[in-house]
Amino acid sequence: MKLPESYYNRTSYIGTIIAAISLLLMLFVFIIATFFMAGGNYIGLLLYMVLPGLLVSGLLLIPIGMFFRRRRISSGEEIISHRVVIDLNNYKHRNAALVFGVGTLIFLILTSIGSYEAFHYTESNQFCGTLCHQVMDPEYVTYQTSAHARVKCVECHVGPGADFYAKSKLSGLYQVYAVLFNKYPRPIPTPISSLRPARETCEQCHWPEKFYPNRIRNERHYLADSANTQWDIIYRMKIGSSHSSQGISEGIHWHINSKVKIEYIESTSDREIIPWVKYINLESGDTLIYQNTEEPLDEETIMASTPRTMDCIDCHNRPSHKYLAPQDYIDHAIAKGEISSDLPEIKTIAMQVLGEHFTSLDTALMNIKAKVNEFYNENYPELVEAKQELINHSIEGISSAFSHNEFPEMGANWDKYPNHIGHMEYNGCFRCHDNMHVADNGKTISRDCNLCHTILQQGTKDNMMAVAFSDSLEFKHPVDIDEAWKEYACTECHRQLFW
Repeated sequence: MKLPESYYNRTSYIGTIIAAISLLLMLFVFIIATFFMAGGNYIGLLLYMVLPGLLVSGLLLIPIGMFFRRRRISSGEEIISHRVVIDLNNYKHRNAALVFGVGTLIFLILTSIGSYEAFHYTESNQFCGTLCHQVMDPEYVTYQTSAHARVKCVECHVGPGADFYAKSKLSGLYQVYAVLFNKYPRPIPTPISSLRPARETCEQCHWPEKFYPNRIRNERHYLADSANTQWDIIYRMKIGSSHSSQGISEGIHWHINSKVKIEYIESTSDREIIPWVKYINLESGDTLIYQNTEEPLDEETIMASTPRTMDCIDCHNRPSHKYLAPQDYIDHAIAKGEISSDLPEIKTIAMQVLGEHFTSLDTALMNIKAKVNEFYNENYPELVEAKQELINHSIEGISSAFSHNEFPEMGANWDKYPNHIGHMEYNGCFRCHDNMHVADNGKTISRDCNLCHTILQQGTKDNMMAVAFSDSLEFKHPVDIDEAWKEYACTECHRQLFW
């Protein structure tokens, strides 16, 4: 089969070879991935992005080579007609047209399939979470244990619409550059300013009309004493009204009631400090502006600021990537039996070890093992002989809990990512509900715990206090700190000490 004379040049030959090899490799990789289920997550990158790129590059080299050879012919270096004449009566032209037509058809079919598969691959959780393993490992690990583990990453991070899809892919180009040249920050910052409004993402599933009424929550803690005393607290969360038919006319989700509008101005980029809050009753038009009396904003700052309308993300800011604090993930591990509460002072030694700073996961795991063994060898030598297996089991439990919540190489842990649900390690609710936000009419944003929840039961297994569902207990701190819990924010202790 003869092709146009201009095809016969080194550049076009190289392009043909690259395109042919790329096509054969694509077929080979496709067979391996489809019929043998091999290759892992990176095979998608190779099959739908790398090899198609090589194929296109090879195909582009063919006309480039033909163009430059025709230029040489035009300049007189080679003698051949330089006019473009297509004569289907000429068998060379027929062959060239046939090759071009069939090749173009095959290329368009492969491009359509490849583009479709590439689109879906770049939308997959594996692409988001495992392609850049070290960079995204903290987010991917915490995502897998979250309530949204079966929701695709892109459904929250991109959402519906072509505009945000294009925007996310363009921002991804810089992210690829940052990873390739090691320019990314550690930890990866939360994209607070560029997140889509919750109504365009969260409310695709969690729309306000379907919020539910009160729920019962059971929290189990273990004290840092010799017996690892179990302390339970069971409370009724006032998520919505007492009956579902009343919607969100009261309760925690009242903040996004369609009949009211809450705006605020933050004084820090992470929205940890909120000195200015505006309440608007959309039915009556009544408006109240609350200012933090200890750190009020001046009029110039208020005028220069753009208030943010409160939505889901202002409280649920870690819906899929929650990093538990050590006291919490150790409590969970003990409750699951991954750490034995029968070992004396296991909570105490775990808190001591995890209070240290580690630069790598390997260093952390070795340190956990060494310090726990050292503690029991020095303080309970008779226990080491009798229950070494139980100690080893608990060391594995501490190590596993640590590796699912703290990522030293990336600097990612509970201390770096604020969680605005609650008020223990971060101020969360107390950013506004602190009794210090006061309106001109004297009304304050209350700090009363019973606004959000009422305690039904609390105490140890042997001394559990309880009341009827409609009543409430006053909170009793597991460790005797008298009335200090009423006067100070929880964070003043819980961010400094592990208990």
